[in-house]
Amino acid sequence: MQKASEKKLVPPHHTSHHLDRLARPYLIWLYIFAVLPALIMVFMMFTDTEGIRFDSMSATITNFQILTEKSTIIAFFNSLKYSIVTTVVCIFFGYLIAYSLYKSKIKNKYLVLLILILPMWTNILLRINALASVFKANNILTSIFGMESGLDIIGTDLAVYLGMVFTYLPFMVMPIYTSLEKIDPLLHEPALDLGMTKFKKFWKVIVPLSSKGIVAGSIMVLLPCLSGFAIPKILGDGNILLIGNIIEQSFISMSYNQGSVLAIVVLIIILGSILIINKIDKEGETLI
Repeated sequence: MQKASEKKLVPPHHTSHHLDRLARPYLIWLYIFAVLPALIMVFMMFTDTEGIRFDSMSATITNFQILTEKSTIIAFFNSLKYSIVTTVVCIFFGYLIAYSLYKSKIKNKYLVLLILILPMWTNILLRINALASVFKANNILTSIFGMESGLDIIGTDLAVYLGMVFTYLPFMVMPIYTSLEKIDPLLHEPALDLGMTKFKKFWKVIVPLSSKGIVAGSIMVLLPCLSGFAIPKILGDGNILLIGNIIEQSFISMSYNQGSVLAIVVLIIILGSILIINKIDKEGETLI
């Protein structure tokens, strides 16, 4: 019996080999639709051409001048401002939601998290347009409740901030809640036995132990806010310019060279942020 059971055991390296085979289609998809376009944009950064015409293409570094233009600097500043403010707001409300759920006595807490992320399963443009209709003066809510006028905040900073927080808040809640769940419950009682109040225990024990989730969530919120263009375009009604909007306009107007410069700069920021996550959370515990 012992020999029969030993034959059924599969060596770990065989299992990993099978998993590698399953990952091959994804790797092929990644190389074709992510790596190859990035390499093409790196090539386009150093060329001068109208659209994509190889017959009139020439090498140049003048495309980098777009980084010093006033509109680009303003767009970068606006992107940082909106991204940082949104991230701070998401940290506050995200931690509040995650900690409340963590301390609650609900049996199936992951079902609550599932309900929280359900809106993310719909297309982001649909959600943003739905918010835009609510933010207008006359909308479905004013019709239902018989109100004379609604919020009427389309084209304002408040509309963009609300849209970003509403869209990316789940990205903050998930990693924070995961990091809270991994805290050893036995650490709570010793902290109180040492004379800590509940607030001190929360601030000096719980928050530091869940810092990985805060950092991971912050980067997951900061990056899409930094590079996105749909929310400021729709909710900002074209009045608010972010770096994502300039990249979009560059590619729409077939200024692929300058658009590639800005896109690669944003890509470098994203890759740098991913490296920070890998340094802080090497096992990816907060992203599971």
